[in-house]
Amino acid sequence: MAVANTPLLPTAAQEDGSADDLGVMSISLKDFVKPRVGFQGALQGAGTPNQAGIGGFLPISVGENSVFFADVLANVNFADREGDSSIINTDVAGTTISTSSRLGYRWLNGDRSWMYGLNAGYDSRPMNTGGTDTWVDVSGTEKSAFFQQVAVNAEAVSNAWNLNAYALIPIGDTEQKLNWYYQGGALDTYGLDVGYFITPELNSSVGYYYQHGDLGSADGSGVRGRLAYEMTSGVTAGVNLSYDEAFDTRVSADIKVRFGGASTTAQRKDVQQLPVINALTSTPSNRDVRVHDHRFDTKGARHTLRAGRKGQFLGF
Repeated sequence: MAVANTPLLPTAAQEDGSADDLGVMSISLKDFVKPRVGFQGALQGAGTPNQAGIGGFLPISVGENSVFFADVLANVNFADREGDSSIINTDVAGTTISTSSRLGYRWLNGDRSWMYGLNAGYDSRPMNTGGTDTWVDVSGTEKSAFFQQVAVNAEAVSNAWNLNAYALIPIGDTEQKLNWYYQGGALDTYGLDVGYFITPELNSSVGYYYQHGDLGSADGSGVRGRLAYEMTSGVTAGVNLSYDEAFDTRVSADIKVRFGGASTTAQRKDVQQLPVINALTSTPSNRDVRVHDHRFDTKGARHTLRAGRKGQFLGF
């Protein structure tokens, strides 16, 4: 009987019963984990603005199975769509620049079947305001605001699943007057997203979050879903759907482009098929300061309006 000549796999690959593991184990992280810079953009969502900007992933130290990194973003925030306030009542006006920074550590387990990570940082959001989507005329009383938060994030990624737990915690002056009738508040947000890679390039996820703030007017739970597609190495587009009682249903979209990474085009294509490795240089998510607005004490507001506008008053 003739026997075909078959090359022998290393012991680890034979034990795992898959040649895929050989490919994962043979990757040198120092060849792949390189600085990545580019741009990103997003349409307004539940408490978040229309925005576009630049960002970068910067490895500080790369080990055999780990990376210590920084990731920074700067976005130009634009005005809300006409008649569609991203923060409920008051229209966000352009243009301001928000920032986001993260320091993090990611590592692979022994057989490189999972990537785990922790990161934390600081986000800022200056905000200009305009008119309202309600009957209230705020002309001449519009104010700017400045919100900020600290954030922490824990993540776990395999070639099939990805999990992301996060906390966004506003600091400083979290409640600020936006005009004579409305005030805005930055929201504490705590959430967990669970995702599944339909293909290495197509990821779907569902999540739960709890938000708190704006003097209790936005308190409650919400759900969200996301579908993201990596069209080519470094170019990812996503669609997001969320629902909670404060913001109702919101749909948004985003795109991210990053240049750099693996040393050769062939390596980049190979790693694109391995989400567990690709995740080592991915941009951390949940970077926006979320803002919600509601009316404050109407008696005080009416008194201020009369004094400031010589007795003029707009009511129902």
